[in-house]
Amino acid sequence: MKTSIHKLSKMKEHDEPIAMVTAYDFTSARIIDDIGFDAILVGDSLSQIMLGNDTTIPLTIDEALMHTRSVVRGAKSTHVVADMPFLSYNSSIDRSILNAGRFLKEAGAQSVKLEGGHHICETVKLLVSCGIPVMGHIGLTPQSINQIGGHKVQGKSKKQADRLIDEAIALEHAGAYAIVLELIPTEVSKQITSKLKIPTIGIGAGIDCDGQIQVMHDILGLFELFTPKHTKQYVNLAEQTRNGLKEYLNEVKGKTFPNNSHSFSVQYDS
Repeated sequence: MKTSIHKLSKMKEHDEPIAMVTAYDFTSARIIDDIGFDAILVGDSLSQIMLGNDTTIPLTIDEALMHTRSVVRGAKSTHVVADMPFLSYNSSIDRSILNAGRFLKEAGAQSVKLEGGHHICETVKLLVSCGIPVMGHIGLTPQSINQIGGHKVQGKSKKQADRLIDEAIALEHAGAYAIVLELIPTEVSKQITSKLKIPTIGIGAGIDCDGQIQVMHDILGLFELFTPKHTKQYVNLAEQTRNGLKEYLNEVKGKTFPNNSHSFSVQYDS
């Protein structure tokens, strides 16, 4: 039985932290599911992590659907949230409903995530009315990176903070079941969390959010091109992977792998 949006809401009521992490493939999702995370986000960060793009913007809906489908196959009980790519939900209402529906119908996700504040509230309201649960996302919104001008903390001024609080309340009223707060000062995220009945999920937004999300490849040390300040590396799998592959390479070149224990022999009838 998949974790529902209602269980996530109850976790806020009972002051139980929500633990989320990204995943982009079946194998990772199986491990995450086995550990017992509350939710998996198939983030549009797969554009950089898995596909090698510089930003999230080039990600297509077909690419996102494929990765979401593979994660869903591996997550037997963990709630799966699909990150909707740039321009897949903000060009027209009809297209937004169709694309969001594809993540539930074709990929098997339980909900979708949309970036933005006031300007997407009508879209959120309509998606929810169609039976599509929506997670919001405010603060740093990577799909707007060209407009924002870089990965900058949002809400540092009183005016910006008030705007973020208003946007969070508007998203809740529109029907969002939770909101990601990204790169927001701790004091502001604390205010937002206290004003909302729905859970807040922080990434670089401090300890007072109802839950936390991080990119799996950052916390495992697998993505070496950039390490965000807001993440903590728990293990260096890139180095361990490199060492393991070097050992395999050397054994192949040295003709010590495979040996008899890794080989098969013909069994003749006597």
